[in-house]
Amino acid sequence: MKILAALTYYHPHWTGLTAVAKRVAEAMVARGHEVTVLTAQFDERLARDERIAGVRVVRLPVLSRLSRGVLMPAFPAVARRLLAEADVLHVHTPMLEAPLLVALAHRRGVRAVITHHGDLIMPAGLFNRVVERSVTALLRRAFATCDRVVVYTDDYLEHSRFLAPFAEKCVAIAPPLTIPAPDADAAAHWRAELAIADAPLVGFAGRFVEEKGFDFLLRAIPLAIEALPGMRFAYAGERDVAYENFFAACRELAARVAPHVHWLGLIRDPQRLANFYAMCDVMAVPSRTDNLPLVPLEAMLCGTPAVISDIPGARMAVRWTGMGRLVTPCDPQALADGLCAVLREPDRYLKPDAEIARILDLRGSLDAYERVLSGEIR
Repeated sequence: MKILAALTYYHPHWTGLTAVAKRVAEAMVARGHEVTVLTAQFDERLARDERIAGVRVVRLPVLSRLSRGVLMPAFPAVARRLLAEADVLHVHTPMLEAPLLVALAHRRGVRAVITHHGDLIMPAGLFNRVVERSVTALLRRAFATCDRVVVYTDDYLEHSRFLAPFAEKCVAIAPPLTIPAPDADAAAHWRAELAIADAPLVGFAGRFVEEKGFDFLLRAIPLAIEALPGMRFAYAGERDVAYENFFAACRELAARVAPHVHWLGLIRDPQRLANFYAMCDVMAVPSRTDNLPLVPLEAMLCGTPAVISDIPGARMAVRWTGMGRLVTPCDPQALADGLCAVLREPDRYLKPDAEIARILDLRGSLDAYERVLSGEIR
């Protein structure tokens, strides 16, 4: 196949959406297909046209930003040209240009597949509400006319009001997961560098945005420490996100718990990320809304359980593996209690590595993607 993939941000930008798109694109190349990615040149230092792991990446200049999206004047013309050479279009949403891409694809007789990484739910505020409703309306047009929609889980599909009208064209494929085996010695050395020793360590990771619910974790930290004195916390990710400065709203909360939290920054190296997961005794995933975050799944592959908000999609990490607990969303006390429960009985939430790898089946996910993109799954 000749596949044209499209998404707003591609490598080296790093989110769960980007990670899934990159893994699928590179896997399809490894299987003998041709893949071109059409995306934004969100950093002017990035090449306009290059190959990454066999994937051709075409980046378009950005005129301006619109909340989480960008405006690329050259997009329609370049999309037309690239679709003329494609057999299938693979769009990763949310993406402003999705309806345009699907319409252009169908004019060329090209199949259009969308992977939906989660409903667009913006922070509070009039401007954000307008953006959310406008982009959601655009996405509805794309979903109504595309050929297939890939979602992460049936659980999220069944609870999404946005996806309900398109349920018949949706197929659930778990996100492909790959992470190196952690280096136990390196993880132990890292703990020593942080002067953690044998203290219980809770990890949390991801973009510091409102939907991730890290403010609830900051409120839960004093409650957890009261129950289990000596607990420490470590955050891996970007606190200052260009399109949403949520950390500024949490600065006072963060200051109150500063002696207990290590701010490690964004970890890009896969091996170091695996060591981070292994260094932690449990991962906290307090999301307000989340499709199926990669963080707890990657952590579980590294032998670390998770405490996750009991919300559609995200909760499947625990339901599939049994490696952790589900807690009431948006409830700091419930989160603190869940973290303490796992830390008190860690063996109860651990599973053999081989069993977790079997459940979170990388090859099975990629096989399913190949069948959907080829039209075998209709």
